[in-house]
This record gives sequence, C-alpha cells and structure tokens, in this order.
Amino acid sequence: MPRWAGTLSLLTLGRLGVSSSLDLFAPAAQRESLLKAASQLKKLTLSEEEYQWVHVLAEGWAAPLDGFMTEKQFLQSLHYEHLVVDGEFIPMPVPIVKACSKEEKADIQGADQIALAAPDGSIVATLSKPEVFEHIKEERAGRTFGITHGEHPYIEMINKAGDWLVGGKIQVLREIKYNDGMDQYRLTPAQLHSKFAELGADAVFVFQLRNPVHNGHALLMQDTAQKLKAKGFKKPVLWLSPLGGWTKDDDVPLKTRMDQHHAIIKNGVFGDTPVVLAIFPSPMLYAGPREVQWHAFARLNGGATHYIVGRDPAGMKHPGTGEDIYHMWHGQTMLQQAPGLQKLQLLPFTFAAYDTKAGKMSFFDASRKDDFVSISGSKMRKLAREGQLPPDGFMDPEGWQILVKYYQSLGSKTEL
Repeated sequence: MPRWAGTLSLLTLGRLGVSSSLDLFAPAAQRESLLKAASQLKKLTLSEEEYQWVHVLAEGWAAPLDGFMTEKQFLQSLHYEHLVVDGEFIPMPVPIVKACSKEEKADIQGADQIALAAPDGSIVATLSKPEVFEHIKEERAGRTFGITHGEHPYIEMINKAGDWLVGGKIQVLREIKYNDGMDQYRLTPAQLHSKFAELGADAVFVFQLRNPVHNGHALLMQDTAQKLKAKGFKKPVLWLSPLGGWTKDDDVPLKTRMDQHHAIIKNGVFGDTPVVLAIFPSPMLYAGPREVQWHAFARLNGGATHYIVGRDPAGMKHPGTGEDIYHMWHGQTMLQQAPGLQKLQLLPFTFAAYDTKAGKMSFFDASRKDDFVSISGSKMRKLAREGQLPPDGFMDPEGWQILVKYYQSLGSKTEL
C-alpha cells in the first residue's frame, strides 16, 4: 500500500464536564471605565501570537484556563499535557504563555495588576497578580515539539521571545476584532452552541483545516454524515473549522482559504449536510500529536460531538533533514488514548485519492491500487501557479480558480 494510503478517523468526543460557557470578557457596561483605569497601569505589549492566545482564552476555547499560564500550570502542561483542576486532569497539551524581557520584568515587579496591549499599542486586557518565572526555552521546545531546531517556525518565535514568562488571570476589556472582512465568521463557543441548537443538530462533526478543501475531503464529509445517520442521528451538522491564527509563511493565507471554502459550500460539494463555517482563532504550532489533542479539546469546548482526524494533521517537515517530524498516524493514535479524553471512540474511514479509472476522488481500494494517484501539495501548488487545471473531479472548479489566482499572485518565488 502506498505511504499516503490509510484511514482517517472520526472520533466521538465524550463530554468532560468542562464549562464551554467560560468567557473572560468584562461586562460591556464596565469596559469603558476599566479601559480608562487600565491606561494608568504598567503595560506589556502582546506579540501577534500572544494576542491570538488572548482571543482563545477570552472566548473559552481553552476553558477552564482563565489566563496566561502560571509556572505550575506551565509545568503541568509541559510535562503532563494536562492541567490539574480540583484534583482532576483536564487536557491542555500546549503551553499558553506570555513572554517578557528582563527590563519588562523589572518594570512590573510588585504590580498587583498590569495592562496587556495589542500589537498596535491599544489596551485589550488586564492581568491580575502577575507571576513572573524563567522562560526555559529549550525545555519548552523540546517537550512541546520533540525537537529544538531553531528553524522550526514556532521554535524560532520562542527563541526570539523574552527570557521570562508572566502568568495570571486575565480580564478582556474589548471585543477581539481583526477588521479583515472575516470577523463575522469568528464565532465564539457560546455562539456556536447556539447556532448548532438553532439548526437542530444532534451531532456536530468538525473538520479542522489549514489547507484548501479538495473533493477527497468533501467525499469524506459526505460519507461521515451518512454513517452518522446510519447510527441513528437525525440531523448531523458539519462544522468546517479553518485555523485562523498565525501560520508559517508558506501556508495558504486565511483569506484565500476562506474564499475557497465559501465557493465550495456554495457549489454544494458537501451534499445536503448543513455546514457551519466558523474560524478557530488559535495560532498553529506544528507540534504534531500534542497539538492534535489541543485542536480536538478546543473544538469540544466549541460544541463539537465528533472530530475528524487524518494523517499528520499538525506536522511539518523537519527543518534540518526535510523528513516528517512526526509519524503520520500518531496524532490519531494519541488522540484515541489521551488521558482525559478516554471517551473518544474511533471509527475508521478509508483514505480518498484520485481514481484515474473513475476520473474523480474515491476511497482507496487496495485491490486496484495502481489506479490511484496521490496529488501532493507541491504538485497542486505547481499546477495552480502555472494556471493549469488539475484532473477532472479533484477540486471544485471555482475553488480551484481561487487558488490559481493566489499562487499566480506570488510570482516566480512560489516555493514548491
């Protein structure tokens, strides 16, 4: 069987009793006065990635975490991949932290409360009883990613950050808006719960995305809906959940991905299944199986009942060797076994590839494996940059033209 052939999995997310209604926003009526008071406080400026973590925290995606991690929480996440809350282990496999410099550490020393400013300098939140502790960068990288190579893009950000971390509970003093034409698709967990209830959903299956959708993905979504109905669900709803935070430079930008998603939804590639397109605000870490657990847990807080995970969904090539950092099925395996997510039930789905005989994306059939072709990301990018068409049936034509426009806009520097 080719290396790319295998199974995707639908994981039933068991309820953990974790509050999905947690949000860290100040009451609307108090925000003006709180912002005025915050302007008099010592201030730390957030990086782009830290600002996105404030967004994640504010809306309850990381519930019950209610601020940037303290040293104990950081160590629990780093070494247990969980937080210990009232004696119970709650999944939290990725550190959510705020860095500061030696000079900033000295400036906030002894403060009972500090202000957090967005990258543009405007105050967005306050952090109470700040706890400052050493940012041991190599340990953080090694435990989170399994490597410490400085050219891994997220590790590069860690190494450039301050040598100290600041933890504490936050209160968010204004709405998080990006003014990029996509804010209406940044639904909070509470809004998503309401949307799914409005649709009458008795199952919500979520598909995490940081790439464009081809017809193999669409086939899987249609098949998932059919299997859920066969299990007795009356109204399964697909939550198409593109990752909306920071990604590495050669990933397709969110705006392009969203345009492509809108096109394929309009053109009915998912059949008659209701689709909710809603952005997940987290930055991407490229941390393999640890990050897969974060993605699933956050979507559980957002109202998902089922989570689809495929091959190496949070991995990348090793910056030194060019080989995959993570085994392509370990994310799926670890998600199934994760302590605190033990109610997950695995249902296999056959991997889809381009069927040269049928002229469309089909589920892989090992008995005629030579009829199937894997269209790699590099091949897709090359075709799009050159304005060529992929094989008929590979991707919705309108969605494909959006990718062509994007890759051609990059000119000859597009990395293949």
